[in-house]
This record gives sequence, structure tokens and C-alpha cells, in this order.
Amino acid sequence: MPGADTQAEGGAINEHRGTICYNGHGTRWVLAQETDGELLRSSCSPVRDFINEANHALCHQPYHGPEPVLEAFFATARELGISEVEIRNDLPDIVGTTDPGAVRTAAENAGVTIVSINALYPFNVWSDDLPTRALKLADYAAASGAKALVMCPLNDGNEVSFDAVVAALKAMKPILEERRLTGLVEPLGFPISSLRTKKEAIAAIEAANGKGVYKLVHDTFHHHLAGETQFYPEWTGLVHISGVVDPRVAVDDMLDAHRVLLDASDRLENIAQIKALTAAGFEGPYSFEPFATEVHALPDPKSAVQASIGHIRRSL
Repeated sequence: MPGADTQAEGGAINEHRGTICYNGHGTRWVLAQETDGELLRSSCSPVRDFINEANHALCHQPYHGPEPVLEAFFATARELGISEVEIRNDLPDIVGTTDPGAVRTAAENAGVTIVSINALYPFNVWSDDLPTRALKLADYAAASGAKALVMCPLNDGNEVSFDAVVAALKAMKPILEERRLTGLVEPLGFPISSLRTKKEAIAAIEAANGKGVYKLVHDTFHHHLAGETQFYPEWTGLVHISGVVDPRVAVDDMLDAHRVLLDASDRLENIAQIKALTAAGFEGPYSFEPFATEVHALPDPKSAVQASIGHIRRSL
């Protein structure tokens, strides 16, 4: 992510982008919110019946309905048959503007579970104000009822040593344990990322004695960008899905702004990735994470999400 906390966390389907998640062996979609759709090289921004979780790509257009945006976001998730959501801490800044108790109450009233808050950035540079921000975000996650905290690595072209990653994971571990949170480490496949692959992330987690506290986010976009071929279902706690359809952009030049909802023109082999994860035994949630402005500007994001879910189901 480009700056400190670069993933959004709150959520209503119209004022924020939402993402949807789906679970591999049931009806488990998750809805979440999203960030701006600017051309950034950063992002931390499930298949039984497929898709049960909502995240950030679902909606970004201004919301003018009668309900507060958070309640509207949760309500839309339920209308889509989704009972799990992700919330973000950048656009909109729910963490900075909404009491976590109010978030918990709204989620309970809507009958949704907050799977994660997305995200802590850059988790692997444990210096300056990061320890303070990590504590604050973990406290917020626990108080809001969230089950996990997504953690994204530095993504600005600067290298971070393996030892520094391990040290950061060790420092974060007691913070998560004391609050009964799972740390969801999300490798970013961008060429400028300091932690590109799941293999590297697992090695660091093991070196930090963090198994049981940490799991991975398998992001289909970043999996493709990093050229990964191996899957780690036993380590995976959440899958982010998005497609790229622009035929002109080279893989190394793909950015968050190219990420759209899945359809038949997808270049990232999302369906193949989902099938591989399912065949390997993954049963967790899948969350749509499209950042493209054309997705956020859709007049009817709910129908677009439904169409994408339909495409995935037919393809599986």
C-alpha cells in the first residue's frame, strides 16, 4: 500500500467500494469495502455454493439512502445472501470515524460476521509509529467483533530483510494472541513489493513460531503477478478474488486499477485457482476485491456482483 493504513475498513455499498467473498464449499460469501481506484501498485488492498463474504469492490458511488452507510453495506450483503463481511480502514475511514462498539452492534443487528479488518500496512517494517498503529488497529478489530486483521508488506520498491519480517511477526504475535485475532499475512505480487510470495511468508511465520496465530491471504491477482504455482490451503485463511480483462496490459504492469469483477474474459486464471484451492481442501471464504474505477462507478453494483457470482458458479 502506498501509505500507512491503506485499506478501507468501513462499509456501505454505495459510499465505499465493497468486495464480496465466497466460501469454497458452501454458501459463504463475504462483503467488504474498498479503497480509491487510483492507479496504485498497492493493494491489500470462497466454493461450496461459492461466495459468502463481501469486501471492497462492491460499491463506491455516493450513497444517498435512508440508512447510515455501514448499515446499508451490511443490508446489501444480506440481500446478496452474504453473511460475512470485511471492513477497511482507508476509504472510508470507519476505524477513525466510527466507534467499534457501533460497528459490532450494526453487524449483530444485520446478522453478519466481520471476518477481517483490511489492513495493517506496512506490517513488516516494525518502526516509527507502526507498533502504535498496530495496537490501535488490533484493539479496534477486537472491539468491533472482527475475527482477523489483514497485514500487508511494504510496497514501495524498498527491500525488507527476511530477519526484519520475522522480527515484525514476533512483535505482532502477542498483540494478536491477547485479542484472540488471526493475523492474515497478504503477500503482494507487485515487482516493487518487499514480500511477493506465499512461500516467503510461510518461512517467516515459521521462523517467528507463528503457526496458529498467522494465516495467509491468497490473492488471485497477486498470485498471478508473482508467478506462483504452488497452493497452500492449510495456511490459507482468506482468498481475495478479482479479474483483469484489459488485453493490452502486460502482467508486470498490472495495477490495482486494472482489477475488475470476474467474467469470462479474465486473464488471471481465477477459476483455475479456485478449483485448485478447492481440490486441495480449502473451505474458507472468498472475497471479491476489485479496485477499478469502472466497477466502483457501476449504477447497480449488486447486480454486477450477482452476475459475477453466477459466472463463477457456472464455471466450477
